[in-house]
Amino acid sequence: MGVEHGRHGQDQGGNGHGRAGGSHAGHRHGGGHAGHSHSHALSADADRRWLGLALALITGFMAVEVVIGVAARSLALISDAAHMLTDAASIALALIAMRLAARPARGGYTYGLKRAEILSAQANGLSLLLLGAWLAYESVGRLIDPPDVHGGLVTVTALAGVLVNVAATWCLSRANRSSLNIEGAYQHVLNDLIAFIGTAVAGLVVLLTGFARADAIATLFVVALMARAGYGLLRDSGRIFLEAAPAHVDPDELGDRLVSQPQVVEIHDLHVWQITSDQTALSAHVLVAPGGDCHAVRRELEDLLRCGYGITHTTLQVDHTADELLQVRGTRPGSVTEPPVEHAHCEDPHGPVHREEEHAH
Repeated sequence: MGVEHGRHGQDQGGNGHGRAGGSHAGHRHGGGHAGHSHSHALSADADRRWLGLALALITGFMAVEVVIGVAARSLALISDAAHMLTDAASIALALIAMRLAARPARGGYTYGLKRAEILSAQANGLSLLLLGAWLAYESVGRLIDPPDVHGGLVTVTALAGVLVNVAATWCLSRANRSSLNIEGAYQHVLNDLIAFIGTAVAGLVVLLTGFARADAIATLFVVALMARAGYGLLRDSGRIFLEAAPAHVDPDELGDRLVSQPQVVEIHDLHVWQITSDQTALSAHVLVAPGGDCHAVRRELEDLLRCGYGITHTTLQVDHTADELLQVRGTRPGSVTEPPVEHAHCEDPHGPVHREEEHAH
């Protein structure tokens, strides 16, 4: 066609960026990582301290609760202790994941090990579902054949557990819950707090009325909460692993907004994904009107993404387009009789091509 296009931005399945910049008339219009900051050491240290304090509170009380639960023959207390065991494991896993995520990128891990935190969140969600399934099974058995339960012992222990879990929940609430890793540990402990409240109520019912099935009913209530929290963690972490756009970003709306900016003719190969729960990345191929300032357009788009969407990790390949590319038609190779077809700038663009006209979404 006599027009040499800039090299198409490489998309690496969301695990990499398009190439920064594109070739045009012997020079490159590069896209950078606008405003990307790696200065999170102080907040990460504070998060680890809060998680460590919560872990100490939970493990200490858990050991006491197991002994009392067996003595009182209370499934609700034993289930709370089992839940606290998963709380302790989730916090320990979160701490390990934070250490791994803090390691610098090197070798084949070009993002470092940031998604270790998302693995931790998935493990937390799965453990909640599996533990809930076991407790549901045990609860149904006790509804059919309820054992004798020592209501007074259950009530006192559960009230002590409420106090411990209030303290642990407060510690975790002080950490950065925008991290799905920390949110997973928080959900574990928050559900345990609600479980202890339910257990205390069940203990009072058994103590005052002798209705032993209240213990199993309280456990089923806790199971429902565990299933809800576990599903939420698996859903959110799964979106990140499948490299879906963040829940608050509509890629089609974003592409339309980018192409509406001055001098922008077309946006294609638009990809937006999360590296981890608090870090979003974006790459796109941008075509600018003939004579437009590619560098100025790139800066304006980066400012829009940063201020409008909070996306600071961007890679934009920016090229000029020729007049012919706005509406180019030709014949298929090797034929002069077949109907004309429109030629796109890239042979195989991923996703919709955004222009200032009607286009597929």
